Amino acid sequence: MSLKAFELVPAVEREMLMGDKARINVECIECCGKNLYIGTNDCFVYHFLLEEKISAEKVTFAATKQLHKYLGFKKAVSELKAASALNRLLVLCDNTITLVNMMNLEPIPTGARIKGAVTFTVNENPMSGDPFCVEVCIISVKRRTIQMFMVYEDRVQIVKEVSTPEQPCAVAVDGHYLCLALTTQYIILNYNTGISQDLFPYCSDEKRPIVKRIGRQEFLLAGPGGLGMFATVDGISQRAPVHWSENVIGAALCFPYVVALDDEFITVHSMLDQLLKQTLSFKEGHILQDFEGKVFVATNKGVYILVPLPLERQIQDLLSSHRVEEALILAKAARRNIPKEKFQVMYKRILQQAGFIHFAQLQFLEAKELFRSGQLDVRELISLYPFLLPTSSSFTRSHPPLHEYADLNQLTQGDQEKMTKCKRFLMSYLNEVRSTEVANGYKEDIDTALLKLYAEANHESLLDLLVSENFCLLTDSATWLEKHKKYFALGLLHHYNGQDAAALQLWVNIVNGDIQDSTRSDLYEYIVDFLTFCSDQELVWKYAEWVLQKSEEVGVQIFTKRPLEEQGKNSFNPDNVMNCLNKYPKSLVKYLEYLVLDKKIKKEKYHTHLAVLYLETVLKLKSVTTDNCVELTETQTKLRSLLQKSDFYRIHFILDKIKGTDLHMERAILYGKLEEHDKALHILVHESKDFAAAEDYCIWSSESKDLPYRQRLFHMLLSVYLNPGSSDCELVMAAVDLLNNHAAEFDAARVLQLVPDSWSVQLLSPFLTGAMRESIHAKRMTQITLGLAKAENLIYKHDKVKLKGSPVILSDKKLCQVCQSPFCEPAFVRYPNGGMVHTHCAANRLMNPNMTHHSQT
Repeated sequence: MSLKAFELVPAVEREMLMGDKARINVECIECCGKNLYIGTNDCFVYHFLLEEKISAEKVTFAATKQLHKYLGFKKAVSELKAASALNRLLVLCDNTITLVNMMNLEPIPTGARIKGAVTFTVNENPMSGDPFCVEVCIISVKRRTIQMFMVYEDRVQIVKEVSTPEQPCAVAVDGHYLCLALTTQYIILNYNTGISQDLFPYCSDEKRPIVKRIGRQEFLLAGPGGLGMFATVDGISQRAPVHWSENVIGAALCFPYVVALDDEFITVHSMLDQLLKQTLSFKEGHILQDFEGKVFVATNKGVYILVPLPLERQIQDLLSSHRVEEALILAKAARRNIPKEKFQVMYKRILQQAGFIHFAQLQFLEAKELFRSGQLDVRELISLYPFLLPTSSSFTRSHPPLHEYADLNQLTQGDQEKMTKCKRFLMSYLNEVRSTEVANGYKEDIDTALLKLYAEANHESLLDLLVSENFCLLTDSATWLEKHKKYFALGLLHHYNGQDAAALQLWVNIVNGDIQDSTRSDLYEYIVDFLTFCSDQELVWKYAEWVLQKSEEVGVQIFTKRPLEEQGKNSFNPDNVMNCLNKYPKSLVKYLEYLVLDKKIKKEKYHTHLAVLYLETVLKLKSVTTDNCVELTETQTKLRSLLQKSDFYRIHFILDKIKGTDLHMERAILYGKLEEHDKALHILVHESKDFAAAEDYCIWSSESKDLPYRQRLFHMLLSVYLNPGSSDCELVMAAVDLLNNHAAEFDAARVLQLVPDSWSVQLLSPFLTGAMRESIHAKRMTQITLGLAKAENLIYKHDKVKLKGSPVILSDKKLCQVCQSPFCEPAFVRYPNGGMVHTHCAANRLMNPNMTHHSQT
């Protein structure tokens, strides 16, 4: 695909040069500033002044002939080189280099010249350091010889002569390095050291060699197979070659392009990607040279200039042709020719344009990277999607536009599958950039667009967006959510914007079936949870009846699961809550359990109320069912636990309600609370006949009590079992089991007095064994305790002896360390450090608390 990188513009046309002289041909050209010099086949040098004119972005050149000069030879002018620092033009004609004045073309008075030159070149990287001297390298008429000259304003001086392995055909010079085209190969030769390095073979008989210095220590050569080869002075190539035609005549560099001339065409290749960018038809051309950034071509009859188009325009042309990679490569290369700030602005825009090209081709990964690198205002992308930008957005697209599309419909040509893919990409891209610097300044536009995309696509991330920090605009978003029947999400939006009442009303309407939205199947539970954490008490009361009517067990959570930080401040008054819950018995029980068991409020009315509710439920269930009922069992267990563990209910009140029922265990617990253990045990043993419960009663009733109290309960139970008025075998066996299972809880001596003489030792062997073990254990523990006490006493005695070991001398000359007064009586206090004080000073509260003391008289 072609790119217009250059335009061919005439500089000096045939009529200006030769008029009606048909035999005059252009042999060589040179340009220095505005001065253009042309050497002809009839030994004339023409001087023209070139003026560049720019109008309507079109460049033209106007050449004004200054003069022409005949050099006096019968041969053609072969080469021209300008040395502006010396105001000299070097002219090669008939193997002689003549120095003439640049302005009047007159030979210099001294007649200094260089003879025996086949061709020559000027060292553009001279080593002499003299600004008024030019280094010239010639291929001498002497076989296989290169000569170096220093050319001054009025004289020349040979400084070096170098022999070459073969006859040189062409030469270029950089510093001490010569790049030579020999008869069969190219070489690099350091004329200062004489060291040479072969590059690659080449046959000068078949093709015209090209050796062109293109930069510091780098050359361009015509290689085999029509390749334009790059080589450094180290003999290596740092760039890939370009593909020319086989019959290239000349080459030049105009960054980033390599321009080549053959018999029919001018070709333009990129140094960056080696691709052919442009081909211009140009017949009979035989000269191609570049001077100070300008590329000149010439036929025998005229001179032309290849004017490069601005790189920005070339890049835009590439983008218009969707040649994105080439455009980006060229844009990066443009950095060296464009001021930094201008380049950055231009390059960002190019990246953005390239991103839209990839986007239109549904190459989303590439598009995303380009959008990011180009720091795209993401609204440019959003604006492609109809109705996504908020109505309040002030955004207008970039001008000139970054792309050619009005909207997504035009871009996809109505293809729904493509539109879906584009929307999916935008969702992903917006989600990535919304929390980055890219979103700064227009987060509302991004989040609102993202919400609309999620809602339209029924995307699960819609809810995640609304429950996290977001900048969705309420009016636009609410309308869109309503349009797509996303009522639950709309409620979240209202909640995020502090409109909890509106949110709750929407959700309640969904649960009631007034509006349809299947987003959450557990919406009722969600509402309960929302009210639980809602700090607006008025709103909670407003919907309390509704949630309780739906489910008493779940609805009560709005009062029982409120957050800890709310408890104690602005919390719901329990009496008010209970008044509300009176119509909902299950909720009331749950709430009282919360007050009594969870919050552990020690108020009699709550404990009594809960016990009564448990009791009523148990009695009700007992009256309607005879089978094992799970609810009955659970409630009865709760009632017993409350009666056992709580000390705040009205015992007599509950007892009155239980009398006359078969709730034996509950009555026993209540008698136990009244310390009427004999009645309790009598009920459990004789009425309930639940011996295990009787044992459990003794255990829990004696919790946190001392051993005598515990033993008293167990002895009391044993007495009930062994009541002389009862001869029930079950009671006897229960007594035996009690003794054998709880030997440690009895005083063995008392037991032996109580048990009937008819009982065998074998019957009570577990009890007796346990009693003996316990007795021996107690004896040994007492011995250990006594031994430890004696050891401790011995330590104290030892300390006392040590303290008495050294005498304490007290005289009326010793002073109290506290009051500094003498001792008037023998009573004193001595500290371990030897200090002595009055007894009344030691008692002073201001004394040093770290000093332990003892009295000594």
